Parts: sequence; structure tokens; C-alpha cells
Amino acid sequence: MSNFITVFLPYSGKEYTAKTIESLKSSSLIKKIFLLSNENLNSKIPGVKLLKIDSLFSSSTMKLIQSKAASNFILFLTQDTLINFGQFSLERFVNAAQATGSGIVYSDYFDIKNDTTIPHPVIDYQFGSVRDDFSFGPILFFDKKAFSKASKGIGDGLKFAGLYALRLAVSRHHAITRIPEFLYSSIETDERKSGEKLFDYVNPKNRDVQIEMEKVVTKHLKKINVYLEPKFKKIKIDKAKFENEASVIIPVKNRAKTIGDAVQSVLKQKTNFAFNLIVVDNHSTDGTSSILHEFAAKDKRVIHIVPERTDLGIGGCWNEGVHHQSCGRFSVQLDSDDIYKDENTLQKIVDTFKREKCAVVIGSYQLTDFNLNEIPPGLIDHKEWTPENGRNNALRINGLGAPRAYYTPLLREIKIPNVSYGEDYAVVLAMSREYQIGRIYESVYVCRRWEGNSDAALSIEKQNAHNTYKDRIRTFEMLARQRKNKKQ
Repeated sequence: MSNFITVFLPYSGKEYTAKTIESLKSSSLIKKIFLLSNENLNSKIPGVKLLKIDSLFSSSTMKLIQSKAASNFILFLTQDTLINFGQFSLERFVNAAQATGSGIVYSDYFDIKNDTTIPHPVIDYQFGSVRDDFSFGPILFFDKKAFSKASKGIGDGLKFAGLYALRLAVSRHHAITRIPEFLYSSIETDERKSGEKLFDYVNPKNRDVQIEMEKVVTKHLKKINVYLEPKFKKIKIDKAKFENEASVIIPVKNRAKTIGDAVQSVLKQKTNFAFNLIVVDNHSTDGTSSILHEFAAKDKRVIHIVPERTDLGIGGCWNEGVHHQSCGRFSVQLDSDDIYKDENTLQKIVDTFKREKCAVVIGSYQLTDFNLNEIPPGLIDHKEWTPENGRNNALRINGLGAPRAYYTPLLREIKIPNVSYGEDYAVVLAMSREYQIGRIYESVYVCRRWEGNSDAALSIEKQNAHNTYKDRIRTFEMLARQRKNKKQ
């Protein structure tokens, strides 16, 4: 049984499956090949066996794979796509798994788009890589013993999260190792731009999936002593005196096309408290500065800051605003592309702070195009959040919603990472370690998606850099929570 591989791949009757199998059969390492289908299909491909499943990633499918694998290693193809294996790539998977003792091995690969081969590097797995959409590429290579042990502990009845539960279970006892080599080629099946994929996980159609994923990650966090019980400190809101109850903070650089709309949406807010607007202009060169200068000249509530430093990202600009002497008790986010939905947004946010004594308030927002026409999936309300388990589930997902607002004294203590991606996520995770996060589930914000958005069409290298950073933020936070739990 040494070094042999049992292969499991999805099957929908497509002709390219036969080509993938032909590529596999060229290796003497392949012991058996099983096709997985939830349809009543008849395979005419010789030398393979068809297995009926309920769904590809269910717990019952994971247990079926465990029962059928008669080898030291399992190759699981997670996408119904054509795979062309590179020279001695299967041997490389085996050698890496044996050398490292890893439970899962995966690799970089090539995408084939319109007959063009494009490198598709993936990222290294780390302690904080607990999000359910971590991209391994279409091939997962398992050690059979690690797979078997993990499959016994994932429970039954998971329709969507069986593979996710299995992967987390493997990670508790074994390394998960990336081979930084392009070992195979795959036809790209999702050709949407990065900005179009960004909101898949909060699509209301996927809510059942999200609930199941949350159960799985909560179980994992409990097993590794990262889970936090629903016990929270309360903010002492009136502890310090502030001239303004709230400050809207807008970091901006070269947004002459949108900054006017953003500023006007703030100035029209109707509140029973004093507020101002702090715009941190990061050395714009496109006319943005002139627009802001005009607003500030007409309305004393507008504070236009141009930092002395030239090395600031969005987080650094936020620090400039938060530490400004005119910053209010609550610091409220507005991106320079976006607007508040109506004149009541700021009042609703401050009311939530005072009612719930929380450290952060996060609202819900409507996705629109540049002209404010609603686009799918529409309202992003993060209803998967619960007061009891939200801060644990936050480790699984890539975003927490908008607008985000913070209790300024605490934000001044924590400081915001001087980066332009993930800085808000890092701050909310850190605050949630001790304090409750308040939520507003009605739309109070309009998020405009257009070609000027910073995440509209990212390269794979940029996407990888962003995901690596957020996984690192999760790693920091999970280690901090482990230390917190050990002290209790």
C-alpha cells in the first residue's frame, strides 16, 4: 500500500473528466479512481467506479471517501474541472507529504484561460487560516491516516461544511503544507473579477451555508482554546468630555469624482448632538484637495487635514483623524466612494452606542453601482452575527460590515495598523476580545461599486497579499485569545 494514491473527483458527465483520468492513469502511483456525483449518471470511463453522494462537501461524502480509500494517500479534486498533471507532480505530492508528515499538502498551479496558461500561486496556511473560503486550489492531497482520524470527529448531518470541518480537524494535529511549485494546470471556472466575488459569503441565498460553517468553526475554536464565552465589559461612555459627540472620519486620496457626495451626505445628517467631519486628505493631486478646501471654508464642521507624513495608508490616516483634538466621542467611518443612506444614519449609530454600551457599532449597507442603482446581492446585513457568538464567528469571515463606528478613547489606546487593507478588521477583532459589538440590521449606508474601487479587479498576487495579511491578523488575535483563556 506504500505510496499509492486513491483519487476522488466530482463527475457531472463532462467529457473533460476522461482527460483528467487519462492524465492520472499515466502514473503508476494511482491505485483507484472514484467519481463522485449527486446525479444518476452512468460513467463509460473504463477503470473507474462511480459513487453516489448527496453533495460534494458534506460530512457523509467525507466519511464515504474515508471508507473507500485503500492507500496511504488521498487525492481529492474539489472542482469539476479539467486537470493536467505536470511532470512527476504526483511523486512530488507524495514526497512532500512524507518529508513533512503533513496531513494536507497543496500546491501552486496554472490557470488555463482562453488557451493561455497563467500562473496561479496560492498562499501558505497558518494558524489563523480558519476562514472557510481559504483557497488551496482545486487539489487537496491528504495523508490517509490524518484524513481517517479527522473524518471520525466531524459529526454527521453537515450538508455544506463537511470538508471545512475535516480540514480544521486535520489542522489540529498535523501541518498543512503548501508546495510553492506549479504542479498542475486547471481550467479557470470562475472568471468574475475580484470585486464581483467579494460579497459571495454574505449573499442571503447562502445563509444556511453560513450558519453551518459557524457551527463548525465554533467547535474548532473550542478545541484549540480560542473560543470566548459571551462575557463582556461595558464601555463607560461619559468617562471623558468631548466637544463633539461624534466625528465622521473620511481618509481620501484622489477621489475628486466622489468626495463631494460623501461630504454632503455627512453635512445633511440630523442629530440631537454636535458632530463634525474630519477628512484626512492623503496628499491628493487630482483636485480633491480644492473641493475639500471649499467645503471647509463654508462649513466649520468640516476639518480638512493634510498629514505631514507621506507614508500613511488608510489606517494611518484614520489615526490622524482619531487623535485630532477635535475628534468626537465616537469615530464613525465613511469611505470616500460611499454615502450615508439618509440623514438619520449618524443618530442611529450614536443611539446604539448609548443603548448597548458597546465598543463598536457596525451597520448594514446597500450595494449599488456608481449611479446608485442597486446591484446583487443588495442589502449586506450580516445577519449571521449573533451577540453571543459574533466575535468567534468573526474569525471565519473576511469582513464585518459597514459603516463601522468606534468608541474613540478605546480606539486611541488600541491604534489602527498603518495599512490600506484589513485595518478595520484588525481593530474590530481586537476590541471584540473584551467588548460587545453592536449591530444595526437596517440599511444605513450605500456602498458604491465602480471601476475606481481599490478592490474592483485585483491581480492574484494582490489578492494573495490581502488574504495573507488577514490570516496573519487572525493568527495574532487567536494567539491573544488563547493567552486570555489560559489566564482565566
